[in-house]
Amino acid sequence: MNDDLQAVFLDRDGTIGGSDVVEYPGEFKLFPYTAEVIKQLKVKGIQVISFTNQPGISRAVAKEHEFVRELKAFGFDEIYLCPHHHKEGCQCRKPSTGMLEKAAKEHSLDLSKCAVFGDRWTDIMAAKSAGCIAVLVLTGSGTAAYEQNHQTSKVQPDYVAENLQTGADWLLKASMEHKN
Repeated sequence: MNDDLQAVFLDRDGTIGGSDVVEYPGEFKLFPYTAEVIKQLKVKGIQVISFTNQPGISRAVAKEHEFVRELKAFGFDEIYLCPHHHKEGCQCRKPSTGMLEKAAKEHSLDLSKCAVFGDRWTDIMAAKSAGCIAVLVLTGSGTAAYEQNHQTSKVQPDYVAENLQTGADWLLKASMEHKN
């Protein structure tokens, strides 16, 4: 664990709330502990950044500004989202590292001092490719992703957490232990 965790990137659907399917703004509900986790991280001086694939935007099912407004209201410091369908071949859609690299450039972040939380293996792949700490949460699609990939994938999370709260607790504890 590196000194001075700079930022935590949180996936949206299945990680901070919702379920294993996309729920659009207005329908989406945070898990009961998410607002407190965001607050805990921010109190420690850690930037909390949303990074999410939202292909419904390219299909005109939802508007980007609706996601941004909702995520800002949840307390995120910054929002990075990929509006593209996976067939569009962009560099921002996870498992690509485009959103993480853009955030690093715009906020002078050392990605090795950042953590990514997600419920899909694409989140873990993006995190590891960018040099971030990777935490898989078992909410949303997390359990299915773990069962499907943990024995066969060369890419593995640094920690598997029951949910965002237990993952954040682990990250903060590990960060403190490393400082001492």
